[in-house]
Amino acid sequence: VQLQASGGGLVQAGGSLRLSCAASGRTFRDYDMGWFRQVPGKEREFVAAIRWSGGTTRYADSVKGRFTISRDNANKNTVYLQMNSLNPDDTAVYYCATTPRVALSALMLLSSYDYWGQGTLVTVSS
Repeated sequence: VQLQASGGGLVQAGGSLRLSCAASGRTFRDYDMGWFRQVPGKEREFVAAIRWSGGTTRYADSVKGRFTISRDNANKNTVYLQMNSLNPDDTAVYYCATTPRVALSALMLLSSYDYWGQGTLVTVSS
């Protein structure tokens, strides 16, 4: 299984970025997907997750109303994270991850995910 994250970069506070994560090696539509982020010296934290069908999503409180997770099961086997109204606290390396279908409450747990992408750096300047 391979996950290739992209779309990170430098953006000013208040700006937007869209992250992408292309998946291969397993039947994409059968698996739930998540985004996590990590700042050096801190633990990796949950950002957003989406069910295999795309019908259910979950967000960390810190990003609710600003970030949107979506997925393309039909053509691109890709999960997206649209990030709006970015602020310096969103600066981190963002990782995508995949998991077999788990309980809804487990989508926010790092331990639920079995494959991870390499990460893409998002830097928000003030």
